[in-house]
Amino acid sequence: MRTYELIFIVHPDLDEDALKEIVERVQGWIAEGKGQVNKVDLWGKRRLAYPIRKQNEGQYVLVEAQMDPAYCATLDRNLRFLEPVMRHSLVVVED
Repeated sequence: MRTYELIFIVHPDLDEDALKEIVERVQGWIAEGKGQVNKVDLWGKRRLAYPIRKQNEGQYVLVEAQMDPAYCATLDRNLRFLEPVMRHSLVVVED
C-alpha cells in the first residue's frame, strides 16, 4: 500500500449536497480497491488558471489515501467518466 494525494476539480455550479455525494463516491471507490482514506480537504471554489469546459472557476477537493498501486488505473478511469469532475491528478506521496 502506498500513500497517494488525489486532487480533483469539480464543476463550480454544484451545490453542497452534490459535492458531498461526489466526495463520498470517490471515497467508496477507494474503499472498493481495499484502500483507506486518510484525509479529505475541501478547498472550496477557486479561480482556474485557464478555462476548462468554458468555466473559469472550480471547486477543489484534496484526498489523501492509501491504496494498492494496481488500483490507480481503475480509480483514474472512474474519475474520467464522472461528469462533474473537470480535472484530476493522482500522485504518490514520498515517505
